[in-house]
Amino acid sequence: MSTARHTILKNAFVLGMVGLVACPDVASAQAAAPPAINQADTAWMLVATALVLLMTPALAFFYGGLVRSKNALNTMMMSFVSLGFVGILWALVGYSLAFSTGGPWVGDLSRMFLHGVNLEPQGTIPHVLFMAYQGTFAIITAALISGAIVERMRFSIYVLFISLWAIFVYSPVAHWVWGGGWLAKWGALDFAGGTVVHVNAAVAALVAAVLVGKRQEYPSSSLLPHSVPLTLLGAGLLWFGWFGFNAGSALAASPIAGLAFVTTMLAPAATLLVWTFLDAFRSRKPTAVGAATAIVVGLVAITPAAGFISPMSAIALGAIAAVPSYLALMVRV
Repeated sequence: MSTARHTILKNAFVLGMVGLVACPDVASAQAAAPPAINQADTAWMLVATALVLLMTPALAFFYGGLVRSKNALNTMMMSFVSLGFVGILWALVGYSLAFSTGGPWVGDLSRMFLHGVNLEPQGTIPHVLFMAYQGTFAIITAALISGAIVERMRFSIYVLFISLWAIFVYSPVAHWVWGGGWLAKWGALDFAGGTVVHVNAAVAALVAAVLVGKRQEYPSSSLLPHSVPLTLLGAGLLWFGWFGFNAGSALAASPIAGLAFVTTMLAPAATLLVWTFLDAFRSRKPTAVGAATAIVVGLVAITPAAGFISPMSAIALGAIAAVPSYLALMVRV
């Protein structure tokens, strides 16, 4: 028995020493292991991609209800057409310019025609899914521009404009912030597209509006929305899709995604609350178009900070955003 016990103890000691020696190697191997695809993250990003894609038809409803009936279909098509033209251009060349290795201003063409964009992990999701998610951002950003030039630009010219803009403007700006470009190296924080989407689209819309010029009928004739319910439907669907826009930008089913989801719920709610009081104070009658506008203002305001600030800060941000936006509309009127 003593001999057997001695043998057992000896073997245990040897195994223990092997374990002590091997553990650092195992830990090092685990640390050096390539990232693996996480099924939960992938499932969430599939949903988020679909939600952001839904935002483009939602934008069509939002804009389409605000114009005169004779221009409603043309206005809605300005959003829908982005799904085709910008979506395909993103896959062919835009993604490569935005997210491939390149200089500080633009990526190279190594990912052109989705070369090398397969099922390998990009973080914890398939690379091809990451590409598709980012493509939905390019689509909605180009469609946003149309709101500044509805009823004033030929459809064919508009299609050419957003196609060229998606390649030569959107993709490089996305590279600046999210693709390792100069703004990223400066430490710029843009959680879900404050710079890449909203500032980018706003500047393009302003330039386009200035170049196209004023409407001939305005202000001599009233240009009233032909369908406020359609605009409200669009605003509601935009809010719904925006949960994928902001929470999906965490690129994982993570606590940060949960935070972005909550801030995306609270900020527009606060904007809507303050906007309603401003409408009531000014005209004693809150308006449906004002409510729809307030929702979009709050969503835009929270986008760059959705995963960085607390829920209470999101409420404050949404409330503050209502005031300058409301006053700007009053100056325009």
